[in-house]
Amino acid sequence: MATLASNIDPRSEGFRANAAVYDGLLQTLRERYAWALAGGGDAMVQRHHARGKITARDRIDLLVDPLSPFLELSPLAAWGLYDNKVPGAGLVTGIGTVRGTICMIIANDATTKGGSFYKETIKKHIRAQDIAFENRLPVVYLVDCGGANLSQGDEVFPDQDHFGGAFYRQCRMSAAGIPQVAAVFGECTAGGAYIPALSDEVVMTAGNSSVHLGGPQIVKAAIKEIIDRDSLGGPEMHCSISGVSDHFARDEVEAITKTRDIVGALQRVQQMHGAIRPSRPPLFDAAEIPGIVGADLTRPFDQREIIARLVDGSEFHEFKPLFGSTLVCGFAHIHGLPVGIIANNGVLFSDSAVKGAHFIELCDQRQTPILFLQNITGFMVGSEAERGGIAKHSAKLVYAVANARVPRYTLVTGGSYGAGNYGMSGRGFRPRFMFMWPNARLGTMSPDVGSSVLMDLRRSSISSNPATEAELATYEAKLRKMFDEQSNPYYCTARLWDDGLIEPQDTRDVLGLCLAIGALQPPETGTRPVYRM
Repeated sequence: MATLASNIDPRSEGFRANAAVYDGLLQTLRERYAWALAGGGDAMVQRHHARGKITARDRIDLLVDPLSPFLELSPLAAWGLYDNKVPGAGLVTGIGTVRGTICMIIANDATTKGGSFYKETIKKHIRAQDIAFENRLPVVYLVDCGGANLSQGDEVFPDQDHFGGAFYRQCRMSAAGIPQVAAVFGECTAGGAYIPALSDEVVMTAGNSSVHLGGPQIVKAAIKEIIDRDSLGGPEMHCSISGVSDHFARDEVEAITKTRDIVGALQRVQQMHGAIRPSRPPLFDAAEIPGIVGADLTRPFDQREIIARLVDGSEFHEFKPLFGSTLVCGFAHIHGLPVGIIANNGVLFSDSAVKGAHFIELCDQRQTPILFLQNITGFMVGSEAERGGIAKHSAKLVYAVANARVPRYTLVTGGSYGAGNYGMSGRGFRPRFMFMWPNARLGTMSPDVGSSVLMDLRRSSISSNPATEAELATYEAKLRKMFDEQSNPYYCTARLWDDGLIEPQDTRDVLGLCLAIGALQPPETGTRPVYRM
């Protein structure tokens, strides 16, 4: 393959200015990660330890194989919500290796509101299950769950993707032959009891764990029976009488050891598929990406500079380099795994949309997964674009994305606005994984465009709803603030519109893990025609 060159001068004033601004973004990101890692805070962690319990992330550290990576998902869920008192939405999810088997791990954090499920907790839990389902990963539930947050009953209980959706997915995964193992460390009350009850094998821990559809208070209120928690649903009873639990552990370390043994006994063969090569580092340093990108989205950068710092040997076989130049397409490898890359270098015109659709069909035919690098204001507008058929040509790209049978992965490197988000495999088009950089923005429109459109509409209604210039200025300021806040990457990741914010320097490794997970499944069979759009 051809090797990409770089035109970046790390000594230039513009590079240094970009890097300095980006250092501030990274510092903010790391501070907010610390918020998530702290869980419910020192006092709650100490109370947790006093009960003989281990924190959720420490349980994961004991569960996964030594020195193996753990890809945590959505660590900043619920950031800025609930007065920041529900770090990570009270749940830790991610992908790790247990006894040589790659698994999805879902762990309740009982230091945060007792591990109860807020609407973001449920969304995070379900997202982890969907990833496991799509990639056929065994699931390990580390359960310490106070059930649904009753104060949000209308937002956590009745709808298809509320709490019941998690149990529906457990049933569907079981029917599809995907193993599920639960280790219980605390209370599993009401709906929370179904997490272990629907798992293939269950471990319960002496002292703190219990499983019951109705706790002692509910039993007393409902049928006037007075009973303690252990007699009602403790590990001794469930292991020896009800059979709800399959294994008894004297403490949490033993419970985790037994869980590792269960996963080790799955005899799960995970073979990687595809034209895999030895991994080679890029020729250019990923630490230079902040200086290339900066934080000002109005200043364009060449996505080839990013690609050169992500792919093996900086080798990139570009497709149609002289046609549809605002969309960069080509083939490469990341950590030895083949990938087709589609990256924005400006607004999408008809020719670039057609080029993208053609390239997706090539990837589909060659069974090559696709990575989308989003930095897009949208598709071209205006009379010339409309007469040139931008609506039908952009629809071709959207159609090709939606129907691609190969795994798709999305990274937002800059802006992601409007229908461009859809055409570049945004969240609504269900990529296997989607990540954002801390400089990224995602929204219906950019703050400038969105506020301008709504201000024009407001001015057009002045005849029936008069306003002074001062009132219009105030209204415009509110609009800009709204668009800016709602496109902020922390606003997005708090609501799980992505799978997490990542640092540019970590991107190659994160993508390599994701591609490796996708390569565990054999490609779909069947003919794959290519239509020259």
